[in-house]
Amino acid sequence: MLKITKRGKKAWVTFTLPDSTVEKAFLKGSWNGWKAEAMKRKKSGEFYLMKILPTDTRYEFGYLADGEWRTDEELPDVQTPFGSRNSVLEL
Repeated sequence: MLKITKRGKKAWVTFTLPDSTVEKAFLKGSWNGWKAEAMKRKKSGEFYLMKILPTDTRYEFGYLADGEWRTDEELPDVQTPFGSRNSVLEL
């Protein structure tokens, strides 16, 4: 689940993983060379992380939730060379 606010050439994107059964969640994406970024837990149990990203760009990303790779169910996804799938975000 995403919340996107665009202002000029930048977008504030809040990534949310709504699964409250997860213990640890990380966001990984093409914007930073797939470096794992720890997501924060809300009181509701959901995980989130806000990023400021350049617009007019296509990104691939996914969530690493308790060691399991997940895509965002609201976005299209693509096959990777590693046999998994990545979510696609076009800003």
